[in-house]
Amino acid sequence: MLVWSRGGRVLLWTIFALVFVPVVLAPLAVLVLAAFAADWNGVLPGAYTGAHFGEALSGEEISSLSVSLQTAFLAGTAAVLTGTWGALAVRAAPRALRRIADAVLHLPVAVPSVVVGLGLLTAFSRPPIALNGTMWLVVIAHFVLVLAFAYSTVSAALDRTDPAFALVAGSLGASPWRVLWRVRVPMLLPSIAAAASLSLALSMGEVGATIMVYPASWRPLSVTVFTLTDRGRVFLASAETVVLLVVTVVILAGLAVATRRGAAKQR
Repeated sequence: MLVWSRGGRVLLWTIFALVFVPVVLAPLAVLVLAAFAADWNGVLPGAYTGAHFGEALSGEEISSLSVSLQTAFLAGTAAVLTGTWGALAVRAAPRALRRIADAVLHLPVAVPSVVVGLGLLTAFSRPPIALNGTMWLVVIAHFVLVLAFAYSTVSAALDRTDPAFALVAGSLGASPWRVLWRVRVPMLLPSIAAAASLSLALSMGEVGATIMVYPASWRPLSVTVFTLTDRGRVFLASAETVVLLVVTVVILAGLAVATRRGAAKQR
């Protein structure tokens, strides 16, 4: 709803600030302060240090960051490709099959991540497919959890896409494969990029299923943060979280820039 009066806009911005500051901004500010704190016994830290970031960017901690990036890339890429294919394939399916496929692809959203982790751990702990103790079980868990979001993002964009462009291209003699790559996929490129960004962000912060299936040799940074917090090393955990946040934001910004450039070239 649009608010035209000056007083109404001021009221809305005031309400937004009253909600945003204590719920979003304040926790982030406390997190950053904790990352630089040497000790904290009062309202504010008593001393500051950058040693936590030095530790966060070395040794096992930087290895955990590398694991998170690799896992997010593999799971996110697979989820975007599968979700995009699923969105396109479901549109061409009969109505009854479409509803079933849509429900199945959205199912991971309705299931707690712990259930997903336990299910995968149970299903792949024995032959013929024994993945317990390998990195692939972590990647699969992340793929299952982010697939629904990738699919729903592309599917929603497909609902808003005018099918006339594909029909015109087909009537002019373009093959179905050419229509897909030269018409439909370019029109869906912004939503595919959004799905990739969302999948990456969700994978980088996933803990519930990951903590049940990860092996000692493949520990994502989110699990490291949880472990440090559980051991009482809150300052180092805060520094790790800030690093995770900064890396994620930088990657998402890079994806946004690449998407805009790709869209500009198509024009």
